[in-house]
Formats: sequence, C-alpha cells, structure tokens
Amino acid sequence: MTYTLAVANAKGGVGKTTTAINVAGGLADSGHKVLFVDLDAQGNGTIGLGFDASYTQTGASVYDLLVNLDDQAQIDDVIQPHGEFDVLPSHIDMFNAQPELQTAMRGRERLWMAFDELDTAYDYIIIDTPPSLGMLTDNALLASRNVLIPALAEATSQHALDILFDHMEKLEEGYGVDIEPVGIVINRIEVDGEADRMVEWFEKQFGESLPTWKIRNRVALKRAWDSGVSIFGHDETTDMDARFQAIAGHLG
Repeated sequence: MTYTLAVANAKGGVGKTTTAINVAGGLADSGHKVLFVDLDAQGNGTIGLGFDASYTQTGASVYDLLVNLDDQAQIDDVIQPHGEFDVLPSHIDMFNAQPELQTAMRGRERLWMAFDELDTAYDYIIIDTPPSLGMLTDNALLASRNVLIPALAEATSQHALDILFDHMEKLEEGYGVDIEPVGIVINRIEVDGEADRMVEWFEKQFGESLPTWKIRNRVALKRAWDSGVSIFGHDETTDMDARFQAIAGHLG
C-alpha cells in the first residue's frame, strides 16, 4: 500500500521544497520506490531537480491531470525518471489551476483521483505544496491524509501553524476524513538566542504529540540542490544524511 505525504505550511520560505526532496531522497536511499510530486506553480522542485524543459513544454502536464478528468489516465506519461526517484513535475500552467479548480466538480479531489490512475506501484508519494493555502494545497492534503510541516525557528511560525491546523480541521469536517500531522521539521536553524527560544517553544508545544526534527543551516544542502539531487544523491557525507534519514525512517 502506498504511503502518501504532503509537505505543507501556510507560510512560504520555510524550506518546504528542500524538505520534500530530501525526505524523498532518504526513502529512495533506503530502497523504496518513491514518486516526488511538485504541486507548486513556481516549480522550484521541478527546476531544482533538473526538469526545466518539463516546466514549460507543450503536451500533457500535471495541470491537465488536475483540470481535465479525461487526461488523468495519462499520469504515467507525465511522470519523469530521476536518478533517485520518479518526478511528477510542475508546469507553468499551474498558475491558472486555482481558478479552474475553484469552479470544477470535486475540484479539491482531483489529485486524489489522478493517483487512482497510476500504473506504477510506489511505496511512497511525497507532495511538495505551494507556499500558501488554497485549492492546490487542499488537493495535496486530501490526496495524502498525512502532512509533514516544515517551519523556521522564528516567531512568525507560530501564527502560520495555527492557520494550517485550523485549515486542516475544516477539511476534515468538510470531507469526513482524518489528516494526520506526522511531524515538524525546524529548518535553517541559526546559532542565536531567538532560534534557541523558538526551538524550545516547538519542543514544549509539540514534543509530546509530534516528533520534531532540527535541521541546521548547512551549505551541503545548497550544494546538493545546485547539483539537482537530494543530500543522498550528493557526493558529500554530512550529518544531514542522518537527519533526513531519521525523518524517512519515522515514515517507514
């Protein structure tokens, strides 16, 4: 059975795409068959993994899979192979998806429906979501029912988490489903007093209910990104391998 996970936050700039790629890399490194789905119209994950051409090419794309029910059977044709895991790339047309899905029948369930058309049996599907709440993030949350939450060790994270949890509760009530938070990843932790205070807040707030992983600001992650791979596909061994492997292991 496929385990599907959305990586989401109501706030942008929290390391969401980096987290999603490296969790996917950690799972693949453990021998699992993984699909990385880029649902962000900006396509940072798609371009970062080297699929620049897919982001602008003509023909069927993830946009078509979401807005046209007749195109959903083409999902396997849209998926691209990567050295570590398969990728369902984003597309520039995704900027038009929000209004299309807003008026579409079952507009929040299109990704869920498209996954039913997959011919490949994946062990894990990891979904990178947009840096805001809306129809695309709703599609990810309803298709996955599991959410990993990246955040920064900053005071603004408190408000963003409140918004996300409230939104998830409304989706659960509206669709009669359970959406399970599986953990929080505190990204790009700097060595300063504010960061220490916020890490303490995260641990006090969620320590008994949710696993919390701390990711220091490391240049190795940037080097891996520049190479179009996760930290596990990079030729530099760091403590980041163990950190993201711990997250992947928790999911397994």
